[in-house]
Amino acid sequence: MKIIKQSNNENIFPYIAYIPENLSDKPALLIQLHGAGERGNGGDSLDLVLVNGFPKTVNDENLKDCVFVMPQCPPDSFWVAKIESIRKFIDQMIEKYSVDTDRIYLCGLSMGGFGTWYTAMAYPELFAAIAPCCGGGMAWNAGTLKMPVWAFHGLDDTCVSPNQTIEMVEALKGSNPSLKYDLYEGVGHNSWEKAFTEETLKWLLSQSKAK
Repeated sequence: MKIIKQSNNENIFPYIAYIPENLSDKPALLIQLHGAGERGNGGDSLDLVLVNGFPKTVNDENLKDCVFVMPQCPPDSFWVAKIESIRKFIDQMIEKYSVDTDRIYLCGLSMGGFGTWYTAMAYPELFAAIAPCCGGGMAWNAGTLKMPVWAFHGLDDTCVSPNQTIEMVEALKGSNPSLKYDLYEGVGHNSWEKAFTEETLKWLLSQSKAK
């Protein structure tokens, strides 16, 4: 697997990309939004984006025909404040890696979980599926989310209340037939350790807007 690190000013965010072997001419794109503790300005801090989530899961066998990109949020901001920039960054990645726009996926944890919900609500036509973990959104606006959703939260989370995810799930139950969710008993804020598995990755990569 090829690993690309980009910290220069040509990109909206610094990022690390995992590029598996044997990509097609139109690969899928998976974007992961990190938590608050992994913010930085690129450079030596960029490896922080690898601390949690799918970087511990992906390999050449399971990241099939998909470019996996992990942008880094600046230290003085948060993902929900950067939704337009996230869209522009994804557009950059689409062009750079000749992405199949029917197979774009967004996931995130904690601060990135909020970023996942909010970005998907702002640009619902963009994503084939999303997987927000221990975040939250605007339940009154959940009806915009027609794509497959798999949401996760630990019920003993004292950092971000599980009610944030529960409210989104309840709002989606009547409008989204492709909704999946896992609420983990006895699990605190680090629910991403249970959420971002090979099973979740396989589910994401199986989704397509072309279906």
